Amino acid sequence: MRKDDCFELGYVVKPRGLDGELTVVFDADDPDRYLNIDAIFVESKDNLIPYIVEYVSPLNDKFILKLEEVDDPDSAGKLKSCKLFLPLEVLPELDDDEFFLHDLVGFSIVDEQKGALGLIENIYDINNNTLIALIHQGKEVLIPITEDIVKQVDKEKQVVHTLLPDGLLELYLEE
Repeated sequence: MRKDDCFELGYVVKPRGLDGELTVVFDADDPDRYLNIDAIFVESKDNLIPYIVEYVSPLNDKFILKLEEVDDPDSAGKLKSCKLFLPLEVLPELDDDEFFLHDLVGFSIVDEQKGALGLIENIYDINNNTLIALIHQGKEVLIPITEDIVKQVDKEKQVVHTLLPDGLLELYLEE
């Protein structure tokens, strides 16, 4: 499976217990949707390695993931910090006004006051703050994804319409 055919679901935080269980984070709007997955890909040295999932169970804001053939702390420890991927075809169907954040990469940002700002380079989720990253005038600019700022997403034209707060863009452009 190629990484282009998958989406990043989350990552392994650490091994857990003596039976090869993993504590993982599912970086998704509805992570409980992935409690019944049968298989998952683990990134190792830029390769995606398939694993059969024995079970997934909730643990506070994280999950316990048990993979076949990962049966001891040593083999579980080798997966620490690895990214987890699923094939794109397991994503649910969306309504016309819904979108997945990873789909926004490559969309144009057009602000109501400042005009065209550039293309979305990446989406970051930092401490439960989801940010659009773009390069504007040679500098990385981070734009929070909130209802007040992101006004519309036009999936057909691949444009995100924003209304940036006063001073946000200038903050990044100052020397």
